Amino acid sequence: MKGFKYLRNVTTLKMDSGKCINCSKCIEVCPHHVFALNGDKVTIINLDSCMECGACAKNCPAAALHVDSGVGCAAGLITEWLRDHRLLAKVECC
Repeated sequence: MKGFKYLRNVTTLKMDSGKCINCSKCIEVCPHHVFALNGDKVTIINLDSCMECGACAKNCPAAALHVDSGVGCAAGLITEWLRDHRLLAKVECC
């Protein structure tokens, strides 16, 4: 699902470059291309695309990543994408 943007400047994702061993696991597991290899260093290149799923932090062997993960933002983004593509009907409430 390329092209997603979360709310600007609100993600909880943080990277401790001093701990990073540049293994690229975060690049492999991130579904929104938040990370990239810049020379021989892993960097955050697309912070606002982070949906805070936590896959990067869970797979980081050096504990260089921290994110307050949960399903709220991910579910919201996926639901909005499905509605925008007319794959999910709008639900009327109350």
